[in-house]
Amino acid sequence: QVQLVESGGGLVQAGGSLRLSCAASGRTASNYAMGWFRQAPGKEREFVAAIIWSAVSTAYADSVKGRFTISRDNAKKTLYLQMNNLKPEDTAVYYCAASRASRPTVSNEYHYWGQGTQVTVSS
Repeated sequence: QVQLVESGGGLVQAGGSLRLSCAASGRTASNYAMGWFRQAPGKEREFVAAIIWSAVSTAYADSVKGRFTISRDNAKKTLYLQMNNLKPEDTAVYYCAASRASRPTVSNEYHYWGQGTQVTVSS
């Protein structure tokens, strides 16, 4: 079983930056694809960004393109999300996830999920 733990969330003013981290433990594999999702109150969970095992291919939601950057350090079994120019609409609980699929395209292809970390952006 794989365990994922997010950290780095907090309160930030609009226009500020945060870096989220996700540490993996347990029966992990370095070839897992990984991603970030978020969920705001009253809204469904939505895709934010994804990265394949080699880190040469990434994908982003249109709402965060140009502002967020996903990366990974396979040696440290850690996933990152650098968030710049944050907006109030970015406020949500952010979750990291891992997939046994080589190139997952939908959320149900992610098999392991963290508990989430709160990000709040104030005006």
